[in-house]
Amino acid sequence: MATERSGIRERRRHRGDDRVTIEDVARRAGVAPITVSRALNTPDKVSDKLRERIERAVTALGYVPNLIAGGLASAGTRMVPVVVPSLSILTFIEVIHGIQQTLEAAGYQVLLGSTDFDLGREAALIDSVLGYSPSGVIMTGLRHHDRTVERLKAWQRPVVEIMELGDACIDMNVGVENAEAGACMARHLLARGYRRIAFLGTGMTHDYRARQRYEGHRRVLAAAGLESDLLFHREEPSSYEAGRRVFLEALEARPDLEALHFANDNLAAGGILEANRRGIRVPEEVAIGGYLGLSLGEHMTPRLTTVAVPRFQMGVEAARLLLARLEGRSLPSTRIDIGFELTVREST
Repeated sequence: MATERSGIRERRRHRGDDRVTIEDVARRAGVAPITVSRALNTPDKVSDKLRERIERAVTALGYVPNLIAGGLASAGTRMVPVVVPSLSILTFIEVIHGIQQTLEAAGYQVLLGSTDFDLGREAALIDSVLGYSPSGVIMTGLRHHDRTVERLKAWQRPVVEIMELGDACIDMNVGVENAEAGACMARHLLARGYRRIAFLGTGMTHDYRARQRYEGHRRVLAAAGLESDLLFHREEPSSYEAGRRVFLEALEARPDLEALHFANDNLAAGGILEANRRGIRVPEEVAIGGYLGLSLGEHMTPRLTTVAVPRFQMGVEAARLLLARLEGRSLPSTRIDIGFELTVREST
């Protein structure tokens, strides 16, 4: 009977009716609460086998360490962590602005965190911020460590995943079909009459959303019966300099290329600047297309053709979903396709 009552308590807590405590974790793992505390705070002081047993109990119960006192912890703070892969890439700046403006107008504060495209770092960051009992979480992408997904589902507060669209989200989702965005640019280049087309990117080992765009690009070229696997990339952060370098590498390896499809506008701008410096005419000698719709594309010579994504609006919609859930309002949909638009200019 005692075991049954214990199981009922655990299930209630797991559903969010009560907060899971360190004592619950200790009971589940069959150790003392002090051992759980030691495993979480100074893991090098417990054996690997014991630490793994405690981590399994933590994950099973959805335990989050309480880093703030009493009533605040149970009620939640008016703070929302926003977790992105990088704070140095322009991709995320307007998204963050949309989130911040919308949440602050409703009386919430934003806490920014950067993962450097590292899912392990993301998991540790989520573990840390949940301890401060935030109102909800906004995070990037749909791929996370299993532990992160389980922890957030058990947490039972609003979670919005952004930048990528998919069915398998933790809670709510606002994003874009990356493969379709890549396919859109590839179809445009084909319609312009280009046949030898390469995809250029950076950091694609970790940036799987860029890889999704490449797969959409590749699929369109393969369907047209053309060489579809021309990929040039560098394992470094996106920048104008990286765009310049990968532009040169592509043309040195394949001087016959007619068009270059860059993974984002930063890289494409670097390519255009280097082409101008070397007297390579764009698009007469090589066409250049990008992705994002950054305002800098309008000021390049020639102006950059790009697939534009409404990033500010993406942030606004993500914040609105989170606020609706916090306020108990019904949602017509928990999944929003923010869309994209092909912006054709002189570079293609």
